[in-house]
Amino acid sequence: MDGVISGAAWRALPPEAPLDMPVQSLRARPPRRTGGMPSRPSATWLRRLLVLGAALALTAYASHEMWLVLNSGRPTPLQAFVLVLFVVLFAWIALSFTSATCGFFRLLAGPARRLGIAAGGPLPRPGVKTALLMPSYNEEPARIMAGLQAIHESLAASGALDRFDIFILSDSTEPGAWIAEEAAYLELRRRTGDDALGEGGRIFYRRRPKNTERKAGNIADWVRRWGGAYPQMLVLDADSVMDADTILRLADAMERHPDVGLIQTLPIITGGNTLFARMQQFAGRVYGPLIAEGIAWWHGSEGNYWGHNAIIRTQAFAEAAGLPELPGRKPFGGHILSHDFVEAALLRRAGWAVHMVPWLRGSYEESPPSLMDLAVRDRRWCQGNLQHAAVLPARGLHWVSRLHLLTGIGSYITAPLWLIFLVFGVLLAIQARFIRPEYFPAGPSLFPEWPVVDPVRAMWVFIGTMGLLLAPKLMAWIALLFHGTDRRGCGGALRAFLSMLLETLVAGLLAPVTMLTQSVDVAAILLGRDSGWNAQRRDDGSVPFGQVVRLYWRHTLFGLIFGAAAWLVSPYLALWMSPVVLGLALAIPLAALTARRDVGLGLRRLGLLLTPEEAAPPLVLSRAKALTMEWRGIAGEADVARLFREPALLEAHRRMLPPPRRPRQDPFDPALLMGLAKLQEAQRLEEALCLPRAELSAVLADARGVARLAALAEGKAA
Repeated sequence: MDGVISGAAWRALPPEAPLDMPVQSLRARPPRRTGGMPSRPSATWLRRLLVLGAALALTAYASHEMWLVLNSGRPTPLQAFVLVLFVVLFAWIALSFTSATCGFFRLLAGPARRLGIAAGGPLPRPGVKTALLMPSYNEEPARIMAGLQAIHESLAASGALDRFDIFILSDSTEPGAWIAEEAAYLELRRRTGDDALGEGGRIFYRRRPKNTERKAGNIADWVRRWGGAYPQMLVLDADSVMDADTILRLADAMERHPDVGLIQTLPIITGGNTLFARMQQFAGRVYGPLIAEGIAWWHGSEGNYWGHNAIIRTQAFAEAAGLPELPGRKPFGGHILSHDFVEAALLRRAGWAVHMVPWLRGSYEESPPSLMDLAVRDRRWCQGNLQHAAVLPARGLHWVSRLHLLTGIGSYITAPLWLIFLVFGVLLAIQARFIRPEYFPAGPSLFPEWPVVDPVRAMWVFIGTMGLLLAPKLMAWIALLFHGTDRRGCGGALRAFLSMLLETLVAGLLAPVTMLTQSVDVAAILLGRDSGWNAQRRDDGSVPFGQVVRLYWRHTLFGLIFGAAAWLVSPYLALWMSPVVLGLALAIPLAALTARRDVGLGLRRLGLLLTPEEAAPPLVLSRAKALTMEWRGIAGEADVARLFREPALLEAHRRMLPPPRRPRQDPFDPALLMGLAKLQEAQRLEEALCLPRAELSAVLADARGVARLAALAEGKAA
């Protein structure tokens, strides 16, 4: 590793090229770019009329049928409340169905080639330089470096490596993780040959001392310091892998369309081993393209941003997407957590087109390995999406951008709405079963008012609703039959169909568990509880059974009570409610079973829940997987003391320290002051390394602190 830092030309960062990124106002319209949007698909208004009009028609018809189910005359307040809930929830289902139906026909028609992006053919060679940004927050360095090395090798094989620079943007707060990142960065430079390029190196590393505004602030810091040197930036995530073919086509399309501000790919989920991860992987690979093709078709140039695996015009992002701080206290006030939807909306507000290209393959990510890990991530996403309520009234937003924000809010608000709908449905049945009706209301009346609930019509409304929910899955399987490579990659038509049934069954049982979890999350956020921001697990989904019981015993209890109440009303009602009751009652064994790797891998051996990327792994994916194993074999411990055992690492760490505090300009850092004071009293390195995390991080980012720690390591305590 000594060769990595040899020579005065070695540097971890290029010269800064500042780019102003002003904070945007939500109360004032910004100036819009001129020149229109030639990249907008033709007849977009007609596409939207078709999708939204059909959803509205379906909702109107279903609402009328539900009105007849409940009462053909004057409904009770309870019936009216249930009807309103039904209308809202059915509208959500209807819009998803009509959009998915359009996606079905798009899949049958073949790739759209929007923006001139072809799925194959000769590779373009972009004329401008693009920065690949890899944000990291207390992640496993082996995974990040393996993915970046695979991308680097893919770009090198394409002959276009000189068109790209790689930035590792660390926001890690754990001192051990930070030191491990630095060691891995040095090893990555050695393995890719970047260390031999001196000033011409293309792989850079920067750690922020303060992770203000989380990932959004991490990217914004890069834009403000180096954005002026890179017309385009491609944002990755810690589990992202992208093929050079995809990266080059994205960079070329961005360069050729000056009205485009952002192009979002459809990341394919890979690497799942547990049953839960493999279910998500199969669903994302088979149903995901249908859903994405549908929304891309009618969203047009008003697309959305999912936070990673997307290319962005740097100047547009700097001018339009500086996020404001929301007024008020957490969880609704403060920095915007789910920044991506808002950034896309602000880009579009400023006149930039935002496109999605779901037909372009070669973009990959991973998923949470268990229901418990999904719940942790969902809690943060829930708070971030609920924050969007404060962004909705922003002046100048396109109505489709507002619809994106509403969709994000609705993806979590619908959980408590479904729960309320189910509970009030049972209450309605209890009312009909146990409360004596008033046949003759107050006042003169010639005829009695008979309470009417039509069970046959209710059955058909239920069947119709379930049909709209499940139809997109069936359409996705039918579309799969017309794509031979994908069909064979999923194990053939029969195995793919059986996989779809298995995924639908297990997902259906897990749905009420997720519904209750999200309902609790929404309630907690509304009561003012902040979710925080934790690094997520990406591999092992195993959780001790006792912990699973602690997490889901309330779900089980609620399911048993709910089922008993339905049974007391009527065995037939209990039968109707059985999917919900079973899912909740079996929450503990379901959560434990779906988190097991042996179950997931056993199904793989049976040919179920397969994906094309498993049958014929793309080169960049198989290379990233092999490299991950290599990196884990050579990676050292996440141990701060390692810094003082490896002289080359210590020297590199000193070179990568941030600039010192500027007197009279920068504020004092209390953690640094306390840490330095405690270091002066420390007698041994082990004692110094027991500082609180914030203080240890602060002294490790300061030349005086590093010098004192090095002296303690050498036994020079005086």
